[in-house]
Amino acid sequence: MRINSKLLAVSAALMLGHSAPALAAVNVFACEPEYAALAKELAPDASIYSATTALQDPHQVQARPSLIAKMRQADLALCAGAELEVGWLPMLQMKSANAAVRDGADGMFYAAEHIDTLDKLDKVDRTMGDVHAQGNPHLHFSPTRVLTLASAITARLKQIDPAQAQGYDQRLADFERRWQAAIPRWEAEAAALKGTKVIAYHTSFRYLFDWLGMEQVADLEPKPGLPPSSGHLASLLERARQGDVKAIVVASYQDTRGAEWLSEKSGLPVLVLPMSVGGDDASVDLFGLYDSVIARLKKVN
Repeated sequence: MRINSKLLAVSAALMLGHSAPALAAVNVFACEPEYAALAKELAPDASIYSATTALQDPHQVQARPSLIAKMRQADLALCAGAELEVGWLPMLQMKSANAAVRDGADGMFYAAEHIDTLDKLDKVDRTMGDVHAQGNPHLHFSPTRVLTLASAITARLKQIDPAQAQGYDQRLADFERRWQAAIPRWEAEAAALKGTKVIAYHTSFRYLFDWLGMEQVADLEPKPGLPPSSGHLASLLERARQGDVKAIVVASYQDTRGAEWLSEKSGLPVLVLPMSVGGDDASVDLFGLYDSVIARLKKVN
């Protein structure tokens, strides 16, 4: 009987040992697919869930029960911040009752708090539309900022899961090597885009245009968050007729009707760019997203 008891104890210990890695896997809740993709690069063994897709406006999300359930399980939440998710994330935090992902907790990571954002505003009022006082939150199209975020996310993963610290460091180093090698290639491919002027919907690609030296000369929105009005489109048509604008740019989740009207009247092409990973067939990861966006933009020259 003693021998059998010992055998049972050993068997139980082995079973626990084999199941431990699965039980210890970090649960990551990503507010947007770009952060899910970055988490996959840095923590491929983690359980990663994206609350939105590239075909969905991240400003407008319903705090569904399924999202609440995922938030309740999260060890780490990765979000853009700068109030991009202000309309729905606080509800998820409250309803999930998960102390690990409350604001200020180790498990709550806002990307905008770790980099210098563009277009910060000292003062905001309702007459300005849906603007972000903390800066433009669509920062994943800045490759140098992505590197900064990768390092900051890795530090947070190590804090949450210290037993795997060495592995996280190794994966960060591998990602940094591949990303840093890709940046000069992207810049060479996009060199002809420098100085290109476009009309775009919202400031979704502000960081992309800043990086590549492009200029958004007008916005399809009369004010951030407002759809194009007939009067505003008429003014854009006058701007387009100056002859220096090359294209009309919209993101994969944005309404193209205003852009198509302007295109028909002006003769300018409409470029629909994937806003994030999964926005088109080529954007299978962050590398593919950058490849796809640059390839599409090059069609205007």
